[in-house]
Amino acid sequence: MWNRSLQARDRDLSPTSALDAYGWDPTWATVFAEERGAAAAAPGRVVRHDGVALTVATADGVDQLPMRVDASVAVGDWVAVADGVVVAVLPRRSLLRRRDPDKGTEQLLAANVDVVGVVCGLDRPVKDGRIQRATLLAHDAGADPLVVLTKADLVDDPRQVVTDVEAGSPGVEVVVVSVPEAKGIDDLRHRLLARTVVLIGESGAGKSTLVNLLSRDDVAATGEVRRGDSKGRHTTTSRELYLLPGGGVIIDSPGIRSVGVWGDPAAVAASFTDVAEWAEHCRFSDCLHATEPGCAVRDAVERGELARPRLEAWQALAAEAAEAEVRATEISRRRKRSRR
Repeated sequence: MWNRSLQARDRDLSPTSALDAYGWDPTWATVFAEERGAAAAAPGRVVRHDGVALTVATADGVDQLPMRVDASVAVGDWVAVADGVVVAVLPRRSLLRRRDPDKGTEQLLAANVDVVGVVCGLDRPVKDGRIQRATLLAHDAGADPLVVLTKADLVDDPRQVVTDVEAGSPGVEVVVVSVPEAKGIDDLRHRLLARTVVLIGESGAGKSTLVNLLSRDDVAATGEVRRGDSKGRHTTTSRELYLLPGGGVIIDSPGIRSVGVWGDPAAVAASFTDVAEWAEHCRFSDCLHATEPGCAVRDAVERGELARPRLEAWQALAAEAAEAEVRATEISRRRKRSRR
């Protein structure tokens, strides 16, 4: 259904504006001209990735195309298409990634995203740690995190949850929505206007329902959740990109149980600006805020000016990010040796 829907919309657009609807702009046009050189190729955006084939939106419509590229490809990538084949991937503006829970390596989630919508259903406990990890992934990608609390109609008053989320992740914006009551939808739609947003969260949190509501079409499959634990049944099986009326695109994704960190340790500082601000006053620039003398961060915790859970979360994620950086370096070295 999603493919037919996109194609139907493309027929209503001129060849020039067809790609504009997917986020094409003068800057991308310049990058494409530089990358393409004199080769006869056309730009397109990846709307779905199915193993060896990509579904790509071009000025001529949406088609499934084979690919002949060495680089990994993600939904949201801008690519060059020549003779019906994807032959190149344009340099990315941003890349959302995580540690693959099975392989322990980098897993690409979405490319060229502006907003990472962290979707949490209020029909289950909202976990600070999960939001903090997702926020870190967003900052690592170079995107803005946005917490979306769904199913607000299932709780008496969501304000306490909002307060808790804001305390656990200071500076991160929170939107509360209720689909049956149509509350918060206009606010969410306004925040996503003319941007590329990817929704991540547990299965059954309401991501696909939001996609359908925001796109004003039943493009994404939805399903019921189990009564016992409110978990979904993975109705979304792959990442897919959809057009939003009025401008912008949204990427739906399968539910993820694990939000493993795979990114630059600097992203931890971007996610914990409150800790980073106190860290500027530590005696040592490489202070781990553990047992070092002159630690301004620990002093702030003792005075009650910084919540202890924030420091503990920083320590855990900083260690995980450092470990991921080491692993990424090792993988890169092995790949270089194998090419010799």
